[in-house]
This record gives sequence, structure tokens and C-alpha cells, in this order.
Amino acid sequence: MKFSEIIGQQATIDRLIESAKEGRVSHTQLFFGPPGNGKLALALAYAQYLNCHNPSETDSCGHCPACIKTAKLIHPDLHFFYPTTTTKKIKKDPESQLFSDEWRTFVLDGNGYVALNKWYEHLGVENKQGTIFARDATEMIKRLNLKAYEGKYKIVLIWMVEKMHVSAANKLLKLLEEPPQQTLFILISEQSEQLLATIRSRAFQLKIPRIDDQSIASALAQKYNLRLADANPYALMAHGNWIEACRLVENGDEDKEHFYTTQRWMRLCFKNNIPELIDFCAEIATIGREKQKTFLAFSLQLFHNSLLTNNGLQTWVRLTGEEAGFTGKFAPYVHHRNLLELTQLMEEGIRQIERNASPQILFMDISLKVSKLLSLKP
Repeated sequence: MKFSEIIGQQATIDRLIESAKEGRVSHTQLFFGPPGNGKLALALAYAQYLNCHNPSETDSCGHCPACIKTAKLIHPDLHFFYPTTTTKKIKKDPESQLFSDEWRTFVLDGNGYVALNKWYEHLGVENKQGTIFARDATEMIKRLNLKAYEGKYKIVLIWMVEKMHVSAANKLLKLLEEPPQQTLFILISEQSEQLLATIRSRAFQLKIPRIDDQSIASALAQKYNLRLADANPYALMAHGNWIEACRLVENGDEDKEHFYTTQRWMRLCFKNNIPELIDFCAEIATIGREKQKTFLAFSLQLFHNSLLTNNGLQTWVRLTGEEAGFTGKFAPYVHHRNLLELTQLMEEGIRQIERNASPQILFMDISLKVSKLLSLKP
């Protein structure tokens, strides 16, 4: 992947190119930031630039053997590790190398812009959650004991490093601190606060910001053959997330479904309608864990937009039509006395779903607490 294929992020691109040209390539780098902002795509373009045989001042050449192999994710000095779990194909002892074909297809189909829930869907793991295991760390150490085949750098890219098991992280501590010469670790994270402090302290941390609205709108217009004016609302609602912007264009009906479900849930909680809440929670329990997490994240965004509305920052509320109208009416019930607890409820709900909590019990517990919090006076 070339830097020219990255959507926005020019300041970050310039910084990476400058570090490469000046020979200031930190041996362990942590790319972190919100979902859909192109962290993996940037890492791939950076890896290609570092090992390119004929790089220009602004990009890799894209034509040399190293660039061609990196673009196809088959360069022998580029190693990938990512969360895995048991599947119908791998029923025991999963690890990254066993899913290399699936990984290449997944990343290339998304042109480097990928999401964890989509990776789980691609693997067909249903409600399971992935992990980077100690077996992966052992394989990593084994590969790095070998000399580089043909590249200037041996590059290890660990995607969603926060999913690394503690035992795997502990195995890698010394390697991350003192890797072999001309070896580069690129750690990619969306929740860097979940990383062990010992991992974070060994990495040069590079925060990747959200993609600017103009770049997303232009890319959407080009990809979907839209007028720029028609692409702008999608870019606005995506809030710097390219994956979300594409989803909004392709699956607007699904987003509407989340909105109507959230609207219905909040109304039931506000009325404290216990019988209907019981039915609602039983219904939500059947939709699958990834959709449950998406639904809670959507509800979390509602509270965020309510806070902005209450503070006269409507221009920052990235909603249109019915959603904007409902948020305006709901906002007065979200205030300083309940906002923090409402937010923590949704965030903890997402964590509990990842830990395989019973969804019906979990959603009922959240509903009762939300009902109590919405009844508080400002």
C-alpha cells in the first residue's frame, strides 16, 4: 500500500516519511487512535516505504519487487499477528499463522481499513472473542531469530495489540525493549489504555487522529460515484471513521434500525415499563454479541450528543433528520448528575458482552439502572 492511497492523515504521513529519511525509526512504535482512522493502512504504507528499493521523497515506488510483495502482504520480512480463536477450521490451539490466508483476503478486501468485529465475522466465530496467544509470541521470537531475507527491515505488525494475553505480553517484553538490529515492531491499538504499562513504556507512541470530514467526503464521492454534496452528510455522521462512512452509504437501513431500537429502549426506560423492558431484553439477547456491542455503542453516542446539545454545541452533533430531533428532545434528561454513570453503564456493558455475560440479564440490569438515572432531576 502506498501513502497516496491513504485517506487524509497528511500530517501523520509527513511525520513518518521524515523519520524514515532521517533514519530515526524507533524500533517499537504504537499507532493508536479511534476506529476507522486508517492505523493499519498507515502501518502498511510505512512498511512498504521502509523496504522500498526506490522510494521517492513522498512515497514508495510501488513497482519494485519489495513493494509488490508488501502490497500483496507476502513480503518475507513482513510478519503479522492478530486476535484469533477456535473456528470450524481450527478447532484447537489457534494462532495467527494458521489464519494467514484469511487475514490477507480480509485486509486486501478492505484496502487496509478493517474493524475487529468484521474480522470476527470473516472468521465466522459467532459470539467468541479473539486473543493474541502466547503461541503467537513464541512464533514471533522464532521468526525474529532469523536474518532478514531481502528487506532493509524485518517488520512485525501486531494488530489490536490490546487483545494480547498477559502471558504473550510478558514473553515479548525483552524483545520489544531490545529487538534484533533493523527490526521494527508496529503495534496497532484502538484501546491503548488496556495495554500493560510495561508494553506502552517500551513503545514510541503515535496518536493517529480521526480523518477530516473533507477527505472522507471526497473519498466517498470517488468510491461510490456520488456528488460531493450527497457525500457530505455521510462524512459528517461518520465522525472521522472511514469504515463507518462506508457502512452508512451501504447500510443506511441498519443504522436506522439501531436508532429506532435505541429510541424505543430509552422510552421504555424513561417510563420504567418493566413488563415491556423484560420483552425488550429477551429480544436483544437474540441478535448476537457483536450487534449488542454496536447497539450499546450507539446508545453511548446518544448520551454524548445529548451533552453537546445541552451545552449549546449543536454544530458538533453529527446527526440529521429524525435522529437530531429525538436527541434534542432527549437531551434535557442527560445532565451532570447522571451523565457519568450512564456512560459507565454502556462501557461496562460492552466489556461484559466481550466476557460472555448473559445478555438478557445484563440488558435488564442496565435498563433498570438507566430508568433510575433518567428520573434524576438536573
